Amino acid sequence: MADTRFFSTPKALSLAQIARVAGAELASVADGDYLVEDVAALDVAGERHLSFLDNPKYRDQFTASKAGACIVHPDIAEHAPSGVRLLLSKSPYKSYALAAQAFYPEERPSPSISKSAVVHSEAKIGQNVHIADFVTIGAGVEIGDGVWIESHAAIGGGVVLGEGVRIGNHATISHAVIGKHTRIYPGVRIGQDGFGFAIDPSGFVKVPQLGRVVIGDHVEIGANTTIDRGASGDTVIGSGTWIDNLVQIGHNVKIGRGCILVSQVGVAGSSELGDFVVLAGQVGVAGHLKIGSMAKVAAQSGVTKNIPPKEEWMGYPAMPMKRYLRQSVMLNKMVDKKRNEN
Repeated sequence: MADTRFFSTPKALSLAQIARVAGAELASVADGDYLVEDVAALDVAGERHLSFLDNPKYRDQFTASKAGACIVHPDIAEHAPSGVRLLLSKSPYKSYALAAQAFYPEERPSPSISKSAVVHSEAKIGQNVHIADFVTIGAGVEIGDGVWIESHAAIGGGVVLGEGVRIGNHATISHAVIGKHTRIYPGVRIGQDGFGFAIDPSGFVKVPQLGRVVIGDHVEIGANTTIDRGASGDTVIGSGTWIDNLVQIGHNVKIGRGCILVSQVGVAGSSELGDFVVLAGQVGVAGHLKIGSMAKVAAQSGVTKNIPPKEEWMGYPAMPMKRYLRQSVMLNKMVDKKRNEN
């Protein structure tokens, strides 16, 4: 249940409508006309709420829930409490997300350019664009149809924003080409100088950063994340990749398609991630490394060597997960033995 101070009151939907948008099936066709007014968690949902069960550890909440309807996996249906109408889905959380989107569709502002925005005369602006207060847009910028730029964002000269891109408040973008329907959250910094310098006893010497940042389609970049432009060549973020808040991506990093980088990850310059790589929270990746497609790295790990595709690593320095866990067990046994001897 959302606070109506921040979200509009949703329109009631029938379970048949919800089933269609959520990719779910009604456990009973007779429930199709039942109206649901909102979504809510299992433990607080009432008669006119839709909830879901995806994690087995919440099964007790499910069996005690007062929800009018619930999205569950077919294997869980037999555990439903009396009176709860069921929508069956093999991916309950995904179906819930689609249903919640139906109740709370994104509210976009009307196409307009604020009088306080500063738009260079040589910028190219597409159709149905919204540019909010105090935005600055430099020379040669290309903005596709349906772009939404929130207040105080700064778009540097020559930047390209594809169709449907959304830029959050106070974000700054330079030296970048950004694909369609990518969302950049508030405070993001894209295209600033990479951390490149020559070390000399008389003082450090800045190395000009002459590359770009190239971002694919349907990418999400979380608040206050920073992505440096390439030193020579480009920093690349593949289509469908989702990056959490407070992530640092160094110059000339290459990230493949569909990757997930969780909060406070740091990837040093010139490292490469294949497709569908997952880096959990606070993972650090040293420079000039390669992480193979579909590899996963556990939280707070430090990656100091290449990781082959499809492997799961953890620890500092990171190593294959099974090896790390075996070492942990052996170390605990050694400590216990030493303690018993004393």
